[in-house]
Amino acid sequence: MEELTLKEENPNNVDKAEFEEKTAVDEIKEEEEEEEDEEALPHSEFLDIFEEGLALMVQDPLLCDLPIQVTLEEVNSQVALEYGQAMTVRVCKADGEVMPIVVVQSATVLDLKKAIRRYMELKQQREGGVKHISWKYVWRTFHLVFNGEKLEEDNRKLKDYGIRNRDEVTFLKKLRRK
Repeated sequence: MEELTLKEENPNNVDKAEFEEKTAVDEIKEEEEEEEDEEALPHSEFLDIFEEGLALMVQDPLLCDLPIQVTLEEVNSQVALEYGQAMTVRVCKADGEVMPIVVVQSATVLDLKKAIRRYMELKQQREGGVKHISWKYVWRTFHLVFNGEKLEEDNRKLKDYGIRNRDEVTFLKKLRRK
């Protein structure tokens, strides 16, 4: 019975080992052709398709607040907000601009500073403007203040300062001692 099925699949009556070898070679050729078809799409076309899909995804009510050129980090932050795993801290600058900074619930002051830096870097990439900010200078010159209390300890949790979701933290210039 085995010979019968071999003859049906193997019409040229080639011995079993040779038939299996030819079948394996044919399968490899088919896989290579499939890979070539996948690689045939130029990068620019692939990027266009991806951006179209991303634009559709950002139209979702959950993600509608995000910019068109959204990053994975921003999508993850927005999803974490929806699940209550993160909070938005509104950081107010002296010029009146309010930056909505998303950090995890257990974030420290240092995490907030890093999130502010990332927010500003993304904003600069999207809008142009200043190419480089010296963050060492920024943190040497300004304090973050919440309810009149300076957030000086980088390792202290925001919750320890009483900061909750949608609370406002202010950039305040440090006064020089003479």
